[in-house]
Amino acid sequence: MINTNVSNLRRNLFEMLEQATRFNEPINVSTKHGNAVILSEEDYNGLMETMYLLSDPEMIEKIKEAKATPLSECIPASEVEW
Repeated sequence: MINTNVSNLRRNLFEMLEQATRFNEPINVSTKHGNAVILSEEDYNGLMETMYLLSDPEMIEKIKEAKATPLSECIPASEVEW
């Protein structure tokens, strides 16, 4: 995570946004009134999807079951049909 203040962000906005979007590097910007975090759209969408999945109790149970499954009982990724 890149930590910066608002003045430095203003001076280097293009370069910092490049870091966030090309390399998925979050930027923590400190201001007088608190901090803000800049994320790439890809990271933001991933967080929203995670929150959505974890808001479903049925999905949480499926995730727990899958986590408890030994690797020897899993099929190789190459055999998964999407």
